[in-house]
Amino acid sequence: MRGIGIHIMLIVAALILMSASTGAFFLGTNTVSNLVEDRFKERISFLAHYLALNAELGVLIEDRAMLTAMASNLLSQEDVTKIIISNSQGDILANVFKVYKTEEKIFLDSGQTVDSSRSIIPGTTLMSPDGATDGHFFVSSSVKLKKTGDETQTFQWQENSVSTEQIIGQVKIYYSINGINVMLQEIKNLFYLLSSGLVTLLLVMFILLSRYLILPVKKLAFAARQVTKGDLSLRVVPTALSETRELAEAFNAMLDSLEQSNRALEKASQEMIRQKTLAEMGKFSLMIAHEVKNPLGIIKSSLDILKQDQDLSSDNMMVSYIEDEIKRMNKLIEEFLEFARPASPNFRLTNLDDLLRECVTRFELQSHDFPTTFHLDLPPKPSFVDVDPDLLTRVFSNIVKNGIEIHDSESTITISSRITGNQWICAFKDNGPGISSDDIAKIYEPFYTTRSKGSGLGLAFVSQVVKAHNGSISAENNEEGGACFTIALPISESETCEKLEK
Repeated sequence: MRGIGIHIMLIVAALILMSASTGAFFLGTNTVSNLVEDRFKERISFLAHYLALNAELGVLIEDRAMLTAMASNLLSQEDVTKIIISNSQGDILANVFKVYKTEEKIFLDSGQTVDSSRSIIPGTTLMSPDGATDGHFFVSSSVKLKKTGDETQTFQWQENSVSTEQIIGQVKIYYSINGINVMLQEIKNLFYLLSSGLVTLLLVMFILLSRYLILPVKKLAFAARQVTKGDLSLRVVPTALSETRELAEAFNAMLDSLEQSNRALEKASQEMIRQKTLAEMGKFSLMIAHEVKNPLGIIKSSLDILKQDQDLSSDNMMVSYIEDEIKRMNKLIEEFLEFARPASPNFRLTNLDDLLRECVTRFELQSHDFPTTFHLDLPPKPSFVDVDPDLLTRVFSNIVKNGIEIHDSESTITISSRITGNQWICAFKDNGPGISSDDIAKIYEPFYTTRSKGSGLGLAFVSQVVKAHNGSISAENNEEGGACFTIALPISESETCEKLEK
């Protein structure tokens, strides 16, 4: 059966089923036909015996007129075509038959023809000229002389009963089964018509049903081929049929799982690339530390000696430029080393609101190119969280510093915190130009910066520390302008209980 689809198999099954049903009907029709013929023959036999019982006296006295009248009365029965009554010597006492008209001739049982205008027996119908051709049969019954005076046994006749009565004559009744054959043929013709229509209807229904069943399977096969080509976005629309709907839903669920697995694999690959990049950067930072920082220290010491020998001060423009560049290079090296060194938090219970206040105080004491206004919106109750305060201080400082340096005029920074559920959430808002949509997804990447003097490691370090605390950081633009950085750190149940006790 390889290579044969369900569509063909369903059609073949339908044809076999319909053929079996048709054969069974034909067998039943033939059985009914035989049964009807047997019952009809029994009826004619009963009529023959009935006539024989009533013809006893007429045969005995050879009263032809009486016998002809009796036979004519019986000839009115449908399908009875001819009646012959004879005595024991074979002499015909009554011979009554139906005649039929063809064109202008009347055919008799003797084969003679008469003029159609001649009077004949009323109520005549079609009959073969010889009275016993195809479709015509006869039954006979003996006329017996009863030895008793009992004449009331007419309806108690049994065909095979043994009798001692004397046979004085015979009755023959010819009959036609053409009427039965016509009826059965009409039934068969009607069946042929209905059967043909039913077979056609069932065949069309099976074809449509098979297409209805096969179409979802074909769609699944097409989707599977597309998936093998790498198109994981394709989905199959479930149908109304429960089986194919479950199959389509399972197929879609498989594609969803496969797509999620691919995303997870891609994310893992990107993380591996990132880790590899960080490792390479760590090696580069160590090389910078050894190869650049020591010579930079010598340059700084030489500049100090030169300032003493030449009596130069930091107000000198050239000295000022040299000292600024030395500081900038030294700061850049320290940021490299800070980011390349893995963040290993030293956790301890810390009031993060106090940590924020200390950070703001330090920035307020520092001098900036442009004035900065801070607004703190902190809850009245302390927020104790198990964190590394040193690392988080540097995180807060980097975010605030970015908010200050992004401005070319007076800046305003608003810091708010709250506890929501099992998280401590802190938001840093500034009134700067905001972050472009292209930069939001890249600001946490190492060395990515939009400022000419930036190293691109500040926010990368912030993201690294927050992740080391199992937290998250996000950036967005405020509706009124400026950017907003939000940090969320988890709070354990033990920290919450201890905080409530305090």
